[in-house]
Amino acid sequence: MNKILIVDDELLIRDLLYDHFSAHDYHISMAESGQKALDIIGNERIDCVLTDLRMPDMDGLELTRKVRESPNRNIPVIIITGFPSLESAIEALRTRVYDYVVKPFNLNRLYGTVEKAIAEANGNQSHWEQ
Repeated sequence: MNKILIVDDELLIRDLLYDHFSAHDYHISMAESGQKALDIIGNERIDCVLTDLRMPDMDGLELTRKVRESPNRNIPVIIITGFPSLESAIEALRTRVYDYVVKPFNLNRLYGTVEKAIAEANGNQSHWEQ
């Protein structure tokens, strides 16, 4: 069973995503900060990360950069933001974010994106190492 990590400083968003993905038989870990997310990634097998862009201690782009520098660098990361900008979208591409999703998002589309990200990561690891 696949495991996703939900990283958001807003409890409501974490709970919404938890409810949706656990109903689709995903195992879920949750973190309210980037540092806690890194601790989880270092100690658990994670198949995909869903992270907010704006968080107080470490934003989603910084979290992605740290994941890309870690032994777990092949984990697909999907950024979710309520504050989209061209600058952050370009930086997301540079850090090899799998997708950049704008709030409000469609839960079914997000589910499909996570499914595709995990399938691609499992079938083609070299995609993430390029």
